[in-house]
Amino acid sequence: MLEIDGSYGEGGGQLVRTAVALSAVTGKGIRITNIRKNRPNPGLKQQHLKALETAARICKAQISGLFPGSTEISFAPVEIEGGKYDIDIGTAGSITLLLQCIMPALPFAKEKVELTIKGGTDVTWSPTIDYLQHVTFRALEQLGYSGSLTLKEHGYYPKGGGKVSAYFKPCRLRGFHFLKEEEDIKGISHASNLPAHVPLRQAEAASTRLMEAGYSSLIETQSFEAFSTGSGITLWTGYVGGSALGERGLPAEKVGKHAADEIIPELRSGASVDTYLADQLIPYMALAGNSSYTVRELSLHTTTNIWVTEQFLGVKFRIEKKEGLFEVSVS
Repeated sequence: MLEIDGSYGEGGGQLVRTAVALSAVTGKGIRITNIRKNRPNPGLKQQHLKALETAARICKAQISGLFPGSTEISFAPVEIEGGKYDIDIGTAGSITLLLQCIMPALPFAKEKVELTIKGGTDVTWSPTIDYLQHVTFRALEQLGYSGSLTLKEHGYYPKGGGKVSAYFKPCRLRGFHFLKEEEDIKGISHASNLPAHVPLRQAEAASTRLMEAGYSSLIETQSFEAFSTGSGITLWTGYVGGSALGERGLPAEKVGKHAADEIIPELRSGASVDTYLADQLIPYMALAGNSSYTVRELSLHTTTNIWVTEQFLGVKFRIEKKEGLFEVSVS
């Protein structure tokens, strides 16, 4: 059984998600200790529990330590099953983070996997559902990954109630060298149970800020009624994205500007992927082999994911500084 120190590096939930996914792929049992040790509220939260429970169902794993606040788990997978699964996180817990816990394992499933997930689609400290669909999935497709996502309903903090269906087919991953892609910026600005001018103002503010920086954009607006109230905007081009979420008392113009201010430094850097995608790609690149990208800065999330991935797969990532960018590669 592989021992993993959950406080290593970034020391958050992502380390647990990556370790569990790669445990499923390799069949290696793991014990993770010190889970989220350095967080204000250490241990597993509701959304982590649901992600681990889902991973265990899909690969018939024996799992212990699955309770709120747990700082230690053991996970012993059997084989990665296909099939249909309904998952209700029960809160505004992030659907995208739950998917992060299982997606690296799904190319190796015995048959296709269909998921219906209820929870939060647009919540803080996690990729938005539009980012996952238009940036992450686009990049994974280049690595031979076969998965698709359909957004049924947005879910915002604190009520959640979002709904997503996802479909994955077993596939063979292949190496890919990511290069910067030059395209117009696309985006979606959305709001639920709020006046129709809210997503319009978010979109206009983002578009104006991008124009000032020399970038043209085409941002779709969506206004609808849903279970939870909230707003957000996601921008993307190639393998680069930026997003922002509305909150009570925050003007729509500031939300739009914040999303633009997130993507502009990524575009100006000339890097092939953004700092968020950089860490998400690590396990897939290791499984595919012979892959690389450039990124403007090396986040603690990325270096932690590299460390965890190297524990399982016997690969070695190489990091080089080139012309102000970091080139991350695995052979």
